[in-house]
Amino acid sequence: MADDTRFLTLTDVAEVLNTSSAQVYALVRRGDLPAIKIGGRGQWRVERVQLEEFIQRMYVDTRAFVDQHPFVEADADAEAD
Repeated sequence: MADDTRFLTLTDVAEVLNTSSAQVYALVRRGDLPAIKIGGRGQWRVERVQLEEFIQRMYVDTRAFVDQHPFVEADADAEAD
C-alpha cells in the first residue's frame, strides 16, 4: 500500500490497525469509522485522513477509560489467574 494513497480498502485498514477485515467492516457498519461505498459491487473505501482521525479518537477514548478505571495491583493478580 502506497503512503500517498487517499483511499484504503478495508483490508488495508485492517493491516494498519493489525486486526481483521471483519472487525474493520463492523467499525464501518456501526458508523465508528467513516467510509464510502463505491462501485456496482459496493466496495468500501476509507479515506486515510478518516482513519487517522479514528485512531486519534481511540487514543482519547482509551485515555478516558484508563482515567475512569485506574489500574490496581489486584487487577493484575486477577488477570494472571
